[in-house]
Amino acid sequence: MNIEKQVHQILEDIEQAMRDDKLWHATPPEPEAFESKEPFSVDTMSAEQWLQWVLVPRMYALLAAEAPMPTRFAITPYFEMAMPDAVRLLAQLQRLDDLLNIED
Repeated sequence: MNIEKQVHQILEDIEQAMRDDKLWHATPPEPEAFESKEPFSVDTMSAEQWLQWVLVPRMYALLAAEAPMPTRFAITPYFEMAMPDAVRLLAQLQRLDDLLNIED
């Protein structure tokens, strides 16, 4: 399976883990929340909001545009601190990190 298909599958698995753990929100944050300049929008969004409304859509957009996938990718450490009890979600995030953390 190529990297794009693997990323797509992991994104679906992330969404499913979030839905199963009741972390998937029906309503997006207020538009101002997306204007944050902080990493992970920590000043305007919860960790799960950032994941659902920022990272997942951006990754799908990269796939749709057939753009290169990011490298040196490591988001799991933040989520381990922000959401330590989300074990299934953390496992999926680690899969994404492992796949995309490619050294040049």
